[in-house]
Amino acid sequence: MAKQRINLALQGGGAHGAFAWGVLDRLLDEPEIEISGISGTSAGALNGAALAAGLACGPGARGRQAARENLAYIWSEVGEVSDNSVVRWLHSMFPIPRAWQRLTEIFSPVAWLETLTRVISPYDSGPFYSNPLSAILREMPHPQLGRSEGPAFFVSATNVRTGLIRVFGGAEVTVDTILASACLPELFRAVEIDDPKTGRREAYWDGGYSGNPALFPLYRPDLPRDIVIVNINPMLRDAIPKTPSAIQDRVNEISFNSSLLAELRAINFVKRLHAEDRLTGRPMKNVLLHAIMDEELMNSLSASTKLIPKPGLLESMRAAGKAAADHFLETGAKDIGLRDSYDISQLFR
Repeated sequence: MAKQRINLALQGGGAHGAFAWGVLDRLLDEPEIEISGISGTSAGALNGAALAAGLACGPGARGRQAARENLAYIWSEVGEVSDNSVVRWLHSMFPIPRAWQRLTEIFSPVAWLETLTRVISPYDSGPFYSNPLSAILREMPHPQLGRSEGPAFFVSATNVRTGLIRVFGGAEVTVDTILASACLPELFRAVEIDDPKTGRREAYWDGGYSGNPALFPLYRPDLPRDIVIVNINPMLRDAIPKTPSAIQDRVNEISFNSSLLAELRAINFVKRLHAEDRLTGRPMKNVLLHAIMDEELMNSLSASTKLIPKPGLLESMRAAGKAAADHFLETGAKDIGLRDSYDISQLFR
């Protein structure tokens, strides 16, 4: 069977990124699918780094196995960092009725964390500060980043000074650029990286503010037309948020989806121009879009599980990701190279 070349666009979303782990694990089972390009942001950058570094280790089964090992290592370590004994203690000692759930939100570890980040800065820790993701990335089984072998890999971060996106690619992709892409400023200090274009040492925050994920790096002529977006932030929520935490959760979702929606709107416009044959002679790529998502699952979760996942959440998210990838392979993979399997026009009616 002929190779099906695709690009992957990996969203960020904290611990919910384990959903993409399951998606990637399943796609790696398909030798006829060739991952040519990856764009990742925040947790998507972590997943992309594990995948790209693994696939760079060699062609075929060797690279795929290395990628699996990297992904399993990343998420086992993230689980240990995120695991919180206070959460386990509360859940085991005080089973909470549904009617009391809102009250417990006020006193939950996540609520404490949100309160603390309003009065305490990551810069207050002085010389004792460390970013736990740094050691995780450096100790991956196959840690080589920025190699020319394997898929093209792009990482997005937000320039603190300008508010603009910066996309790192090729040899620019390092542990620091991944840390920059995943730098929530309430939790981590800004990551400083030299910018040869400005001649300055710039500070960067989470890429989700400006590109979650950025699609435009995948428009390169040498990359395939097909972009598979792995969504971990729900696009639609039918229920109106009414509690303070639910309102804040939805505000965050809308904020972190806004840049992706802007790019999808632009793609939708270009598709209309192509359909009307109004781009004759203009070098504008008509990309084919696909999506792997589970909106029902993501609607059932809150932002609290992004920061402090409950026991077993990562494995359940991985299983859900595998199931969603299975569904895509059964229903959407046949469209690769031919047509869109994700109708984005429905988003802009």
